[in-house]
Parts: sequence; structure tokens; C-alpha cells
Amino acid sequence: MTDYFPSNFPRQSVTVTNSSAGSPPIDDNDASGKMAFTIAEAGSDRKAGDIIILKVGDVSYLADYFVMMTGYSRVQVRAIADAVEHKIETELSRRPLRTEGKAEATWVVLDYGEVIVHVMFPKEREFYNLEAFWGHAERIEYITSATGARELE
Repeated sequence: MTDYFPSNFPRQSVTVTNSSAGSPPIDDNDASGKMAFTIAEAGSDRKAGDIIILKVGDVSYLADYFVMMTGYSRVQVRAIADAVEHKIETELSRRPLRTEGKAEATWVVLDYGEVIVHVMFPKEREFYNLEAFWGHAERIEYITSATGARELE
């Protein structure tokens, strides 16, 4: 995919850490931002890898946020998707408008309207490269205590 996207494509990046304070870098009035952060926490609880939040609301009308994360087996992808659904339903009393891909469990999409969640195998994530496709959106990387403070590109 590097043929289609220049490697020096500028990104606005904000690093989000899962600190003990637990306060997301999101405006208190931004309900969809809080939902995106809650989704990232649910994925982190199920050991999802490379959790990234993209604020696409400024560049698209599809949603306010995309949350992307990696699962390394079909069982883990389903578990991450189930954990996201459970946490959002318990904490925010919301169910996804649509769910796709749970049967195959290589790429599950949960559509909450203002937040769209992608749980993908590494192979699918690399092939479709949604981060590069939406590279002009503000990128928020959710860093767990397990991954530590790694640097953004």
C-alpha cells in the first residue's frame, strides 16, 4: 500500500496514555469522544493490539470517530467485539446500529453511528491500511501500560 500513500504523509498525532487518572484527552462535552475512549478501554481489557482512535468528524460525515484495534486470533477478535458491546451497553446504554463480520471474525465492524469500531486481524489491517486512508484525520494513539510509551512516527 505504500505505493499509493507517501511515507512522509503528515499526521496530526496526539498520544493518549491509559494513566491511573484515567481521564481521556477529550472535551467533557464530546459524548462521542467519551464513547471512543470507552471502546478503546474495552479493547485494551481484552488485550487488543495497536489501538488507535481517529477523529474523522472534521473530514467526513460518516462518523465522528473510528476506533481501530488488532486481534490476533478469531477467538480474540470475537472476544474484543463482545467486550466492546458489553461495556458500551452497560456504561452508556447503547447497542450497535449494525454489526458485521462476527461469523468470519477476521474483521469485525461495530457501527454506533457517531463511532465506528474496526477489530481486525493484522493481515487485514495491513492490507486495507485504514489509518493511511484516513491519514488526514487527527490520530489519537491509545497506549496501554503493557505497551509502554512508544513513539509515534
